[in-house]
Amino acid sequence: MHTDTERCVRAVQSKDARFDGWFFTAVLTTRIYCRPSCPVVPPKPENMTFYPSAAACQQAGFRACKRCRPDTSPGSPEWNQRADLVARAMRLIADGTVDREGVPGLAARLGYSTRQIERQLLAELGAGPLALARAQRAQTARLLIETTALPMAEIAFAAGFSSIRTFNDTVREVFALSPSELRNRRPRTTVLTPGTLTLRLPFRAPLNPDNLFGHLAATAVPGVEEWRAGAYRRTLRLPYGHGIASLTPQPDHIACRLTLSDLRDLPVAISRCRRMLDLDADPVAVDDQLRTDPVLAPLVDKAPGRRVPRTVDEAEFAVRAVLGQQVSTAAARTHAARLVTAHGEPVDDPEGGLTHLFPSPQALAAVNPESLAMPNTRRTTFTTLVAQLADGTLHLGVESDWAEARAQLLNLPGFGPWTVDVIAMRALGDPDAFLPTDLGIRRAAQELGLPSTPAALTARAAAWRPWRAYAVQYLWATDTHPINFLPV
Repeated sequence: MHTDTERCVRAVQSKDARFDGWFFTAVLTTRIYCRPSCPVVPPKPENMTFYPSAAACQQAGFRACKRCRPDTSPGSPEWNQRADLVARAMRLIADGTVDREGVPGLAARLGYSTRQIERQLLAELGAGPLALARAQRAQTARLLIETTALPMAEIAFAAGFSSIRTFNDTVREVFALSPSELRNRRPRTTVLTPGTLTLRLPFRAPLNPDNLFGHLAATAVPGVEEWRAGAYRRTLRLPYGHGIASLTPQPDHIACRLTLSDLRDLPVAISRCRRMLDLDADPVAVDDQLRTDPVLAPLVDKAPGRRVPRTVDEAEFAVRAVLGQQVSTAAARTHAARLVTAHGEPVDDPEGGLTHLFPSPQALAAVNPESLAMPNTRRTTFTTLVAQLADGTLHLGVESDWAEARAQLLNLPGFGPWTVDVIAMRALGDPDAFLPTDLGIRRAAQELGLPSTPAALTARAAAWRPWRAYAVQYLWATDTHPINFLPV
């Protein structure tokens, strides 16, 4: 979008928050870059230039605005609605892969050369993987400076910087303030709790929290997830340790409290929470498309801004989808809770009732199949899935190619279209995944006068593309029956 100068100028002059994260405005006279909704008086059009990423602005020598804080914009929705190389690379960078494994590790995960990845990222984003990761480190550093009382040296290494000097230089360059000056600008009312981080997760309005948090609470696995005091809470398995996230919906943001065993996991934890809540979606684009169908239009108008409830761990969700085959939500939670108690790693949660991390594929691969209270065919499905996840034959992650992952899953015993598509929708993040055989969808279709047979409903849903996963949320909302997982 940043190449459409006229459209970008209109968005800046109208201070349209819908475009925050889509592009960044750099002001040639002040050498400052802003989000489109910056509250200051817009600069003259001839003094504006536009970039697709904050990293590109920083590489061009611009520093972040102190008023609108463009580093806190929602992420671009592009990276969650596409499955091409650039989108998959951006999801991996947000997940901290470059900081942990370097650019060669990023390339290895994607199956491309480092040169190809750098060339494509530069062409589309104006910055390579190192610059993009550096921008993320700067944002992480700012969060730690403003939300903790940690010494600056600890913050530097927790944010991923290789030296304190690099940390100081980067913070000054990006924010035009030293780390100490950033900390001094923190509101005096800020309350710091040792061991916890409190932050705001921004999103594009509107956001309807009912289906999002309602679904997560309804399917919560005891010990791993819970709904407590208006917040959804769950344990997180992270690269350097573990954590607990507490997420509370607010009118203009999601209040997030993180307790981490290793602060180096902060950017990963934030990225996974945002992904689980689908916070980088563009609800206006989604709802405008779905409103073109006269049957869906009243549902969208009644409760706009529905999101797709996703996951923080793709492998975990795949296992839970198998546990939920042909049983009720309550039975699926019971099966999962037994596995958690027997094979999950214990964690301490002084603020609530969380007790374990969900078992890793390696732990589940060692489970005796005879101990699983399920039919033999589903035992085979379960053991085959966890074995392939454990040995790496099957990998489900933010970088997964959706079509390739679907094909691999369909080759597993007991995996039909429903199971594959629900994993594609909620674990892999495909915004166009559709569930025409789902019992709740078929009931909703019948009540609304839509075709109720899978083939006819799929044909009708072609007009909803590329947002059929969001149409599923609106259709599910009309069904008053308990959620049932029913692969066909």
